[in-house]
Amino acid sequence: MRVLIVAVGRMKAGPERELVARYLDRAAASGKPLGLADFSVIELSESRASSADARKAEEARAIRSAIPEKSVVVALDERGKSVASPAFAARVADWRDAGRPALVLVIGGADGLAPEFRQSADLVLSFSAMTWPHQLVRIMAAEQLYRATTILSGHPYHRGD
Repeated sequence: MRVLIVAVGRMKAGPERELVARYLDRAAASGKPLGLADFSVIELSESRASSADARKAEEARAIRSAIPEKSVVVALDERGKSVASPAFAARVADWRDAGRPALVLVIGGADGLAPEFRQSADLVLSFSAMTWPHQLVRIMAAEQLYRATTILSGHPYHRGD
């Protein structure tokens, strides 16, 4: 199963981008024996539409066009469900075992995700009720993907319950 992060907005070169790359490289290495592959980021341009609703709608169309067919779509949004890391890892394994071709974590633009897009996602996931900068959300998403692979492989990186 391919694992992608689709993010609206471009991340500049620097420590944040390097941290995302480090976690995704680790996830790729530990995920390969688990049937999880191609951990990567697809960056989409932010909309320049004049209203927030129009920007969210335009970005939703771009996001949909970047998502492989029959993928599991996880929308990252502060209004989503809070899930513990082991439970998230178990879902990843279930989706993989169900034969889904890809898992896509979606990070919206500065205005967030269009309500229709959130409603169509397989899971709306929240890292917190707080609003986070998109660069940090991307880092947290990459880290949780790596953590999921370590949980599924029994690696001691995850020391929680």
